[in-house]
Amino acid sequence: MIDKLQFFLALAREQHFGRAAEECGITQPTLSAAIRQLENELGVMLVNRGSRFQGLTPEGQRVLEWARRIVGDARTMKEEMRAVKTGLSGHVRISAIPTALSIIPRITAPFQQKHPDVTFSIQSATSLQVMNQLENLETDLGITYLGNEPLGRVVTVPLIEESYYLVVSRDQPIASRKSIGWGETSELPLCLLTPDMQNRRIIDRHLADAGASVRPKLESNSMIVLFTHILTGRWASIMPLDAARSFGFADRVAIIPLIDPEAHHSVGLIALEREPNTPLVSALLNAARNLWHKDGV
Repeated sequence: MIDKLQFFLALAREQHFGRAAEECGITQPTLSAAIRQLENELGVMLVNRGSRFQGLTPEGQRVLEWARRIVGDARTMKEEMRAVKTGLSGHVRISAIPTALSIIPRITAPFQQKHPDVTFSIQSATSLQVMNQLENLETDLGITYLGNEPLGRVVTVPLIEESYYLVVSRDQPIASRKSIGWGETSELPLCLLTPDMQNRRIIDRHLADAGASVRPKLESNSMIVLFTHILTGRWASIMPLDAARSFGFADRVAIIPLIDPEAHHSVGLIALEREPNTPLVSALLNAARNLWHKDGV
């Protein structure tokens, strides 16, 4: 039944029989037959069918919750037995908000040095995508804001406290400023992350609280795009300090503290709240906790 539940999870994610079959490495008829067999075994209809996928039935939604739990537990069991036999090994998937990408090596580098048989894949995602990917078992860990928007049932480990700065090229007259108010930044040609990013929603809120409207001249979901436009001298941006110092551009930009107010938001590692978690996830959560305490935050 585990294989059938995995196929069902893929179908729920992709909402398309063909794409789900491709993800699972099987043919569409094989996937359809497996879903029908699962329905027969459970005695309920899971999928609304027509000429194409039309969503899950109410019973299908409930089975989806069980499928996530059962498939997750099966993966945990396999990883735990492998860890008993060979030590920590395997692959870890991490999804992170763009402003937090620069802090990931603080965790992955020492962890991989200690456990050389562990590999990583890391992708940038919005905070909402991070949560959806965790719930759908598409990622193992997320890095996102902890206290700004609801997270659901997750384990959290704080990593950094974001503070916000105006970032401009060093040849701009404003680069000599010691600080700047949030309201003043609305007069500048800003390039910001796109509105689907929680970082952007935080920035919008602080600007609104300062009585300023948000009219960026450029939007992107890529921090590199923002930096390359700042370096032209025609744009400014608002970024967390850690991100502003990263990506190899720190010596070419001025990083000016934003005041009135001095805003702070917590960013951390999250994982689904489950007991037990996989050995790799548990070990990485512990490594993150040690990092948090070591840095004295």
